[in-house]
Amino acid sequence: MVWNAPNILTVLRMCLVPVFVALLMTGNPIPAGIIFIAASLTDTLDGYLARKNNQITVFGKFMDPLADKLLVCSALICMVELKTIPAWIVIVIVGRDFIISGFRLVAAERGVVIAAGFWGKLKTVVQMVMCILLIFPFTGIIHQIGIVLMWAALALTIISLVDYLYANRGVLSEK
Repeated sequence: MVWNAPNILTVLRMCLVPVFVALLMTGNPIPAGIIFIAASLTDTLDGYLARKNNQITVFGKFMDPLADKLLVCSALICMVELKTIPAWIVIVIVGRDFIISGFRLVAAERGVVIAAGFWGKLKTVVQMVMCILLIFPFTGIIHQIGIVLMWAALALTIISLVDYLYANRGVLSEK
């Protein structure tokens, strides 16, 4: 692994996950939400720095999406426990992530590195904003926007899965 700023930010994001979970599950949603926002912002920053400084690495291509999944899936699983989001929605979202991760492993075996596509990136942004709105103890319209984004995240999860599998269907061909 190359220890450049984007990769360090990716590792930092993964290290913030247990802190976030501990805070959220011990009844501290505001500091948990602040940690979640900070971790989410590292995703934007590491991608920007990697492209700007030509520091895109194989590690970053694999670990950046994994760090995003770890952060978002941890938040979603906690929110099931806190009865903020239905378990079946989280199962669909996490299931999609397992399918994509498995698909990436097959691609890697064949020497192919598959970067995240538009729909996957949009899904991640919507999921992160949804999580922020549902982690903080908002009420009223802000909470309702979080619920709308939950349904949008579910739709984008399915759309991005279909798009990803279709765009990379050649990876599964027996050659």
